[in-house]
Amino acid sequence: MARDSAIAVVSRALVGLLEDACPRTRFPSATFRLVQATDLEGNARPVDQGVTVYLFRTLFSTSRRTLPPRTDAQGRKFRASVPVDLQYLVTAWAADVEQQQRLLGWAIRTLDDNPILPAGFLNRFVPGGENVFGEAETVELLGDQLSLQDLYNVWDVAGHRHQPSVPYTVRQLALESDRPLSEHPAVQTREFVMGLMDQK
Repeated sequence: MARDSAIAVVSRALVGLLEDACPRTRFPSATFRLVQATDLEGNARPVDQGVTVYLFRTLFSTSRRTLPPRTDAQGRKFRASVPVDLQYLVTAWAADVEQQQRLLGWAIRTLDDNPILPAGFLNRFVPGGENVFGEAETVELLGDQLSLQDLYNVWDVAGHRHQPSVPYTVRQLALESDRPLSEHPAVQTREFVMGLMDQK
């Protein structure tokens, strides 16, 4: 299971995926950036031309809320992992409206072509070369739906005019715990002690 820094790693990996796949013949000056709400405030563009990835909501996963305790390779048990869903807004930016929409279409196609991100790819984006994801772990990326009200709320909080965007969800990212479970040995025998009650 992934360590607690996995959220940041997944976010950076989404940006890295788009950077790696960008066709520079079509988008020679495109840049890709992970942003937060303050980067979207006002009318300034976070990038002149390119795509931003914004983590706007993190939720406890309702489909797998209760997981069993984690057991490591040595047989030690740890507290259960916490599964979360990460909701992102992927936004295209360009001064020319057609170029902006071309960027958005390309980004959608690229992300949809890579619905499963393996551990080897994700761990490329961990500072210091440490592995945050286990060898067999993957992350599932899905195109999602946002109501008009939810979309308006995102841009209202950011304080920016609405831009062409598409929502994506990373499902059931399990954050592992390093806290061990204290276990007592199984009961082997039961002893009964017979005694006489004092009589007065």
